Amino acid sequence: MLLVIDFLTRFWTDMMGRADGPMTFRFFLQPTMALITALIDGVRAARAGKPPYAWFIAHSRGEERRTAWREGVTATTRILLLGVVMDVIYQVRVYGGFRYPLEAFVLAVVLGFIPYLILRGPFTRLATHWLRRHPNHGKDSQP
Repeated sequence: MLLVIDFLTRFWTDMMGRADGPMTFRFFLQPTMALITALIDGVRAARAGKPPYAWFIAHSRGEERRTAWREGVTATTRILLLGVVMDVIYQVRVYGGFRYPLEAFVLAVVLGFIPYLILRGPFTRLATHWLRRHPNHGKDSQP
């Protein structure tokens, strides 16, 4: 049990240390990229008549849910990879090597996928509302 507490303490301390260490720009870069991706995908989903993303994942079953998860992960893959690469660079600069792969993955997901998951649904709702008010806009063009 003490080993788990030590691990969680180090993990949390390391995560908080990243906020004011080198490469803090990623705390803005990754969520911004996730926001842009969520906006693009939300507009596409609205044009296709799909429901909001997180709602669909929460209320679908089986293969539909897996397909939706894959869609979100595929949309954010570059953002997640960028996050892991930036954390590898951070760890090499701060610790002298890449020691904590789990921390790199968790931070990439928190900064890259979670904002996408949260924002895509509202963007889909806004785009659906806007497309209902302007039914002829964007029929010939794709985002």
